[in-house]
Amino acid sequence: MVRSMTGYGKETVHVGDTQIDVEVRSVNHRFLDISTKAPRHLLFMEEKMKRAVKDKLSRGRVELFVTIEGEGLFDKKVDVDDQLVSQYIEKLQDIKDRYQLTGDVSIDMVSKLDDIFTVREIEGSTDELQQSLIEAVERALDRLLSMRVEEGLRLRDDFEKRLDTIKTILAKLEEKRPGIVEEYREKIRERIEEYAGETLDPDQSRVLQEVGLLAEKGDVTEELTRLDAHVEQFLTTLDKKEAIGRKLDFVVQEMHREVNTIGSKSNDAEVSEWVVALKSEIEKVKEQVQNVE
Repeated sequence: MVRSMTGYGKETVHVGDTQIDVEVRSVNHRFLDISTKAPRHLLFMEEKMKRAVKDKLSRGRVELFVTIEGEGLFDKKVDVDDQLVSQYIEKLQDIKDRYQLTGDVSIDMVSKLDDIFTVREIEGSTDELQQSLIEAVERALDRLLSMRVEEGLRLRDDFEKRLDTIKTILAKLEEKRPGIVEEYREKIRERIEEYAGETLDPDQSRVLQEVGLLAEKGDVTEELTRLDAHVEQFLTTLDKKEAIGRKLDFVVQEMHREVNTIGSKSNDAEVSEWVVALKSEIEKVKEQVQNVE
């Protein structure tokens, strides 16, 4: 199945008075590369969120963002450093006695002392938080997957059109192939006669055998057969259920290799034009393959 590596998904959930927003976006990448950006107090959920991504995706650079609005998930508690308060009061009393000052140490005075109060957050329902967050991540991933599938359908349509064009050109090459071999053979005979200074005698079987062997080097039958097989392999791979991007990339490389060989074997102007057209179509297929999961 053709799935693009480009996609986006978003999901919002509410836990108490708190709203959690999850966004996931992905682009093409050779492997699965996951990055998460979430509030510091949710870092303990990072591995679970990454595991949810790995369960649904196999390739691509994935960025997952989590934002929180509201205070419902966390209660706040004020702590007092009693030991520090005692030292402050003791020192203030010492100052009063030493300098014979008037007045008492009041609550207003104590409340203005530095570092005696700390405010910390206490998690409310951790289980509810984890479940809701992971569910939000999974639903956002499902939306991202839907987009990747839709883009994959467009990629498949493009692949099939370009492969049809390639098959049409291959049919033309196959039709012209016998003439190409014969032309190549004649050129070799002419070259030998030019250097020999005379017409070859048909009985000179040894020379004719060499001409035939050289002509076979210009035959592109094997390349055409392999190239046609690669096209069929590409089409068959499109129907596989697993991630197929890397396999398609390998098949396209093999197609390039065969076309280059065909181009190097032929001096025919028309064949050269077809080879250029094949290279152009295969290059466009290769560009699209880079975005297939």
